[in-house]
Amino acid sequence: MADQEEKTEQPTGKRKSEARNNGQVPKSQELNSVAMLVTGFCLLYLYRHRLYDGLTSMMILVFQEATRFTFSPENVIFYCKVGLLWMLRLLAPILAILLVVGVAINILQTGFLMTLKPIMPKMSKLNPFSGLKSLFSFSKVFDLFKNLAKLSLIGWVAYQGIRDNMPIFLGLWDCSLGQTFEVLLITIFKVGMKIAILLIILGIIDFIYQRYKNNQKMKMTKHEVKEERKQMEGDPKVKARIRSIQMEMARRRMMGEVPKATVVITNPTFIAIALKYEMGVDKAPVVLAKGKRKIAEKIKEIARENNIPIVEDKPLARAMYDVIEVGEQIPQEYFTSVAEILAYVYRLKEKAA
Repeated sequence: MADQEEKTEQPTGKRKSEARNNGQVPKSQELNSVAMLVTGFCLLYLYRHRLYDGLTSMMILVFQEATRFTFSPENVIFYCKVGLLWMLRLLAPILAILLVVGVAINILQTGFLMTLKPIMPKMSKLNPFSGLKSLFSFSKVFDLFKNLAKLSLIGWVAYQGIRDNMPIFLGLWDCSLGQTFEVLLITIFKVGMKIAILLIILGIIDFIYQRYKNNQKMKMTKHEVKEERKQMEGDPKVKARIRSIQMEMARRRMMGEVPKATVVITNPTFIAIALKYEMGVDKAPVVLAKGKRKIAEKIKEIARENNIPIVEDKPLARAMYDVIEVGEQIPQEYFTSVAEILAYVYRLKEKAA
């Protein structure tokens, strides 16, 4: 029944924390793509002279070595190594900056999070039926149309940029290679910036949607909220049972102290307070036990069994019951009233002796 219940409750902090630890965080791949795209275009524009010089020197070296090149496995391996090292040296700054930007944009979206759970193998992922079901789900269809719309917009923006610069391209036939390379990179940069602005808008919209989608996915049923509260705070029935046992144990300990009392002050039937006082030992009378109704009757019963005097004083019993706890000494304002009762108790003991 709980599984069929509608998820209407907002996710709790515990649910959000568990989802985050499992790698379930809202993140837009569109923002990642646009950040990398913008960074790549900017780096191409800033490094265009270095790239041109590097490509030129490499081409000169290739054509110079072409006449001396003999085809053999050793030469092929050697020139491949040289070419890879040259490309790595030329592109290393760009690749390093792109790596930093990629990590930074993820941290900005999700915060610093290190978890391997999203990439851990799961048997459910190997089920072909669940894979087919997810393939034709609403979210996949929505993503398909979203990507098609995005590609259409990007294509339209690129087409507009190239069309506007077509007269410039036609005039490059009599320009040098360096000038052609410069114009092409500047054109790519301008078109790329227009595409980037479009992707930034789409990325922000997608990020908002991903946050909404993730929140909807983490929503809980009322039963789940109740069960989580029980786990965090404890089952109310169990807690009530524990409190009941603790109170019963405290009551038994309290009743075990009643035989040591000097006097029991009553209301007479509603309240009973057992006091102990040993002259020369205690600074003031101490409350050994107190209670109302059945507990009061039990205190008086134990007092009678142990020949402890029971004195009726309604105002004093009511006044002391609310301000004095078991194990505490009576406050100074009750010294006179209690002293009179103790004097009366001592006179009874003397007569009995």
